[in-house]
Amino acid sequence: MNISVIGAGYVGLVTGACLAEIGHHVICLDVNKEKVEMLKSGKSPIYEPGIDDLLQKTTQSGHLSFTTDYPVACEKAEVIIIAVGTPSRPDGSADLSALQDVAEKIGFHARHDGPIIVTKSTVPVGTNRKIRSWLNTHQTGKFRIASNPEFLREGSAIHDTFNGDRIVIGAEEEETAKRLEEMVAPFGVPILHTSIESAEMIKYSSNAFLATKISFINEIANLCEKLGANVEDVAKGMGMDQRIGSSFLQAGIGYGGSCFPKDTNALVQMAGEMEHDFELLESVIHVNAKQQVKLVQMAKKRFKDLKGKRAGLLGLSFKPNTDDIREAASMEMINLLLDEGVQVTVYDPVAQENVKSILGSRVIYADHCFEAIEDQEMLFIATEWEEFKVLRLKTISKLMENPILFDGRNCFSVEEAEGAAIDYYSIGRPAVIHSVLKTPHSE
Repeated sequence: MNISVIGAGYVGLVTGACLAEIGHHVICLDVNKEKVEMLKSGKSPIYEPGIDDLLQKTTQSGHLSFTTDYPVACEKAEVIIIAVGTPSRPDGSADLSALQDVAEKIGFHARHDGPIIVTKSTVPVGTNRKIRSWLNTHQTGKFRIASNPEFLREGSAIHDTFNGDRIVIGAEEEETAKRLEEMVAPFGVPILHTSIESAEMIKYSSNAFLATKISFINEIANLCEKLGANVEDVAKGMGMDQRIGSSFLQAGIGYGGSCFPKDTNALVQMAGEMEHDFELLESVIHVNAKQQVKLVQMAKKRFKDLKGKRAGLLGLSFKPNTDDIREAASMEMINLLLDEGVQVTVYDPVAQENVKSILGSRVIYADHCFEAIEDQEMLFIATEWEEFKVLRLKTISKLMENPILFDGRNCFSVEEAEGAAIDYYSIGRPAVIHSVLKTPHSE
């Protein structure tokens, strides 16, 4: 099948490469010329495990190509997939301006005898109806509209494409749905057919529920700290109930990234437009905002005054195996620490360049995790990279000036902390206090 993907960002690139891998002829279009040139050379502009190898394989086979030219992308396409960004506006609603621009260009350049226009971008319910009118802005065509939301996790997107829980196809016509089912059938993933509106809603509802689960266990963790319980034991007991399940019951410093924050805010906005007060989801968002700065609040309570202190921070991306720092807890923490007058040294295996583009010289960038630990008066863990989880607390203690660790992802066990000369604070578990503090240089 001849397929075009408009937008070679995270979703579009992974989607196009995976469709090419199962035998389709795919053209990915992006307006960024530098990005397209990089992709033509087989290199990905995003960090995603396995994507470079897949790009090289599919481009060399001739199944995947890249362009900045709409006529080239649209001329022979039987299916055109829209995968452009729909960022949040200040009020939480989705900005559809890029989507509208793309739809109008497709309408002008695509064949007019019935190509299927598939929306992969996350869009508010009712958007696909608008897309039909945008397609016909310049000239009328017999376009067929469908919604095919993505459920990819950053860091495991290729695996998820071939091993997903479901593929949702929302379409008006049975023929359209059947054609799209044929397109994705080689993935071997269960397929659900729905209306267009239901498909749009499934995406938002799924992310909102997962965000709710995260905020719930974090609130339980906060209560566990006050009651002397261990949230890991609580979560394990909860997760053994098949009605609940263990996924997304890991207490920490909240969710981030490009999906959960944007989609929860958009769903609240959509509810407001329908005069529905989504109190539950509003609470989820509020809880998450507090949780992201929890470690800094712990440090302020521990030290009373943070001014002039030195802190190391491990992990900048919102989760491991990605360089995405959008809505990452680390960024909230860094800004708060800087406001308190703390000298901050940061380290992340892949996300540091993205942080440099935002914070510049306001923080110190370490070349190795040990450099971010050595001689610090406090240490924060914001992302559970495997590189950090294999460290030993005794090693961390020896490197630090004052061995005080605030672990936002519960990377270490309480038992190990008890055997190390380190004050250890984690989420939803008893703090381990040794009060074996080395004398600061400043004293």
